[in-house]
Amino acid sequence: MESGAGKHWTEEEVKALLSVWSEKNIRKQLHGTLRNKGIFIYIAKRLQELGVCRDWKQCRAKYKNLKYEYRTVKYAHNSGDVTKTMKFFHDLDAILRYEPVTQLAAEENGRCSATETQLNTSPTADSTQ
Repeated sequence: MESGAGKHWTEEEVKALLSVWSEKNIRKQLHGTLRNKGIFIYIAKRLQELGVCRDWKQCRAKYKNLKYEYRTVKYAHNSGDVTKTMKFFHDLDAILRYEPVTQLAAEENGRCSATETQLNTSPTADSTQ
């Protein structure tokens, strides 16, 4: 198995990663987990079952890159710049739409604390996923 930054992901490999990533149990485990090597080892094994030979480090790097690119495009769209696009934006939007976002809330003593809020505030958002 070839590894390293030199081997680019094909469209089929990215689609396979997105299909595994979109599973509810995977999304749940990835959210808020800092030490997630075990999750990415599992994702790499699942990808091998789908014919994609990538190690866990490659999966984690691609996950991080896709997430970063998605957030960059999403921020641009929210700022009014609709010219910025990416290939799998709609797929990633479906996966990341319900992910809690940490926001800063002002407290009485003037300090800020982190609070989690849902991007989609409809009460049925979690039950439909």
